[in-house]
Amino acid sequence: MELNVDYLIDLSESWLPLVLQYAGQLGLALITLALGWWLINLVTTRVSRLLQRRQVDPMLHSFIGSLASVIFKVLLLVSVASMVGVETTSFIAAIGAAGLAIGLALQGSLANFAGGVLILVFRPFRVGEFIEAQGNSGTVDSIQIFHTILRTLDNKTVIMPNGSLSNGSIINYSRQSQRRVETAVGIDYGSDIKKARQVLLAIASDPRVLSEPAPVVVVTGLGDNAVNLALRSWVATADFGAVNAEFLELAKERLGEAGIGIPFPQRVVHLVQQPG
Repeated sequence: MELNVDYLIDLSESWLPLVLQYAGQLGLALITLALGWWLINLVTTRVSRLLQRRQVDPMLHSFIGSLASVIFKVLLLVSVASMVGVETTSFIAAIGAAGLAIGLALQGSLANFAGGVLILVFRPFRVGEFIEAQGNSGTVDSIQIFHTILRTLDNKTVIMPNGSLSNGSIINYSRQSQRRVETAVGIDYGSDIKKARQVLLAIASDPRVLSEPAPVVVVTGLGDNAVNLALRSWVATADFGAVNAEFLELAKERLGEAGIGIPFPQRVVHLVQQPG
């Protein structure tokens, strides 16, 4: 019995420091895990609320919050594992290699994702606005993480990748509250420019035309067959399409009624007869 007690005492003296050491490491790791998990949830929640207050697209702040939470929690687990003595070098290398492989395989999709994030954050256009980009024009139906969907004037659906969309030029026709309508016509060289100006300005008496800036008629060029004039009037953006079409038709009618001709395009051809 005495031998067994002595053996247990010797055994405890050899193992107790090791047990206490690992118990301390394990306890510290568990505390770190719990505290880190709580902090990550707290930070992601605060960031999500901040994005909501700044009116960032709900899909974007939900995705960013989830992605950040997953990344931080994986890093936390790796750190906790290293605290208890688990070798994490190979694990980190495997994660890096997997990330590189996935990045190369999804290079185009990642570019579209990054473009979608930039569009949703900086908002060069919004849903319902009329834009022109990459040779396409239409009303923005929806902005997704990877694609933006346009509806054209003839009711076709255009799905545009966000990567190329965010890297190219975008014309937003709806962002400004006012737009300038330019009604361009050509009159005969023998016509009275002042009279033509009065006729065109009378067209701009439409109530949809803004008084400031005031409408003007300017000579834009001296063409081969006509003096080129332009009626420039400012309207609300919502009225641009209708006013643009109506003014062009009215210009043709009113100038004709005033006896001011709009010449047809002409071409002078000289025939040279070769000696026979």
